[in-house]
Amino acid sequence: MTPAVFPDLHGASVFITGGGSGIGAALTEGFLEQGARVAFADIAESTAFTEAMAEKHGSRPLFLRCDITDTPALRAALDRAAGAHGPIGILVNNAANDARHRTEEVDEAYWERLIAINLKACFFACQAVIPAMKAQGGGVIVNLSSISYMMGMGDYPVYTTAKSGINGLTRSLARAHGMDGIRVNALAPGWVLTERQMELWATEEGLAKFMDRMCLKEHLTPRDIVGPALFLASRASAAMTGQALVVDGGVVVTG
Repeated sequence: MTPAVFPDLHGASVFITGGGSGIGAALTEGFLEQGARVAFADIAESTAFTEAMAEKHGSRPLFLRCDITDTPALRAALDRAAGAHGPIGILVNNAANDARHRTEEVDEAYWERLIAINLKACFFACQAVIPAMKAQGGGVIVNLSSISYMMGMGDYPVYTTAKSGINGLTRSLARAHGMDGIRVNALAPGWVLTERQMELWATEEGLAKFMDRMCLKEHLTPRDIVGPALFLASRASAAMTGQALVVDGGVVVTG
């Protein structure tokens, strides 16, 4: 069920990275429900998902298979989306890789790969859409961060470094391009129980320990991130930029 209706999102040209699974798939569907024209990039085959969305909503998202760490390929995907749906007015940088790793095990190649996925691609996607947004008189960028760096999580330090960097990038771009009518905000989810999380890292003990830190005693699902993302993308948040909106069930407020 759509949490709210944002009329200004109807017909908007939206681009989502990592939009074929997990939180990204929920975001793709959420924008489709608003009547937006949605394109998404994903490294995984997502044709079946696009067909399911077309059947369910009567609108087929444009799936662009792309490794977002390949900057020319990412730019080409953004260009294709703009050609199909018009200049991109809303960019959602969602794609990420939160693979667990120990500091001692990280070599330069691993560092560069994770930074490329979690931070570099975000920067170059923003860089690519800003000129067209300026020409249109404005636009919206939503960068997905994470509460993991706020909590000082120790089992994926390269990931938390990148997610912290997302907040710095968000603030700088908001300051640099506010005069162009471009709003840039971050959205920081807590532990969202996607299929990937359930398969790889969610244990009964871990879930119970995390629940103890939550004010709201219900674990998050991908749909819990949709409403906040739509809000940040819409004119309902017209006076917000350079902000980080935390959606975690009240974990970080408890220390």
